[in-house]
Amino acid sequence: MNNNLGIIVRREFMERVGKKSFIFTTLLMPVLMLLLMAMPALIAIFSTPSDKTVAVNDLSGYVMQVLKNADISHLTFVSVDESADSALSNTDYYGVLSIPADIVEHPSSATLFLHESGSVETESTISELIRQAVRDQRMRAYDIENLNQILEETNVDVNLQTVRIDESGETENTSSAVSFGIGMFMTFLLYMFLLMYGQLVMTSIIEEKNNRVLELVVSSVKPVYLMLGKIFGVGLVAIVQIVIWGVLLCAMSAFLLPALMPAEVTQQVAMFNAGEMATGAEALDPSLLNALSIFSSVGYIAKLFAFILIFLIGGFLFYASIFAAIGSAVDNIQDASQLTSFAVIPIIIGLVVGMTVGNDPNSTLAFWASLIPFTSPMVMLMRVPFGIPSWEIWLSVVVLYASFIAMVWLAAKIYRIGIFMYGKKPSMRDLIRWARYK
Repeated sequence: MNNNLGIIVRREFMERVGKKSFIFTTLLMPVLMLLLMAMPALIAIFSTPSDKTVAVNDLSGYVMQVLKNADISHLTFVSVDESADSALSNTDYYGVLSIPADIVEHPSSATLFLHESGSVETESTISELIRQAVRDQRMRAYDIENLNQILEETNVDVNLQTVRIDESGETENTSSAVSFGIGMFMTFLLYMFLLMYGQLVMTSIIEEKNNRVLELVVSSVKPVYLMLGKIFGVGLVAIVQIVIWGVLLCAMSAFLLPALMPAEVTQQVAMFNAGEMATGAEALDPSLLNALSIFSSVGYIAKLFAFILIFLIGGFLFYASIFAAIGSAVDNIQDASQLTSFAVIPIIIGLVVGMTVGNDPNSTLAFWASLIPFTSPMVMLMRVPFGIPSWEIWLSVVVLYASFIAMVWLAAKIYRIGIFMYGKKPSMRDLIRWARYK
């Protein structure tokens, strides 16, 4: 490596890694991920509904019985004969439920009167109980003995376990829902890094161009080395950040998650990993078991972050070259706003296509979008968790890195001319002319 190139890379890297903002965001992100993991439990703790007493004026004669038999911890139903207006004068009541006599013929005629703001959960619970009462009453009209028992016995829930057979013939439990969620996380992470660090390269070049620093540096360093130094230096910052996040998440997976999981859940995950479905009333959903199996597998998490690194490096080098060429061609951020669409729009398209192919990771669109370098980083990261053939992954990697070399060659030709241009916003014709200079 050229000595001057190494100096530039080291300067760009140290200038950004030493900032407090880098340290803060690098350490804060895993904490936010941990909070997101604990969010469902926190929501369940702090969103427990308050106890409510509902007065019921039931003219039908049978809805109240269903309401009383319902085991709803935060709702108490009290039968009253008075009108809604009279019952609402009692501030001990949360509300008054009026059930007309013809509720079976007109199931939407029930009315809940409140003298305070309503609750979505409470209203949906009461609606479901009334629906059950009306359904039971309508079933009695068929005069079939033990009809409720027959319906209960024939009602079943099916939890489909999905097993994928890989190229070597080995089986692996999988879940499309979990794979889609992991793919979305990886795709959004790459999307964020490409935009954030790619534009960082562009703004850095614009600032140094305005300060005339580039003219001094170019006297001792070739323009192509200067551009590569900035790209490699900023890219190294992104790589370090991803590696730190990967190490922290692997540590959480190895030590924190097993300590948080109850013993019975740990046992079910072990049975799931062994290919044995847990049975019984307390058995967890296969998708949840698959998610816990993945999050508790340090090797799998490390593998995912390895793929993130591979496509982050290739995607960043490809797009950072475009951002560098744009930064060299303009004098300020305002002039760059229009030209950046040539880099930003393909990244957004890659994100949208990635979200689309998550529904069918083996489609023709998914395959070709994984090879086109403008979209392949995001699309391929969406497909990786689904266990696609490894040759498709490595073919995408080869095409992406080869495209980076071609893009750097093109961007360097624009860069060497653009850094000396001031006072005029270049047109596309100007950029094409610069690229054709020998």
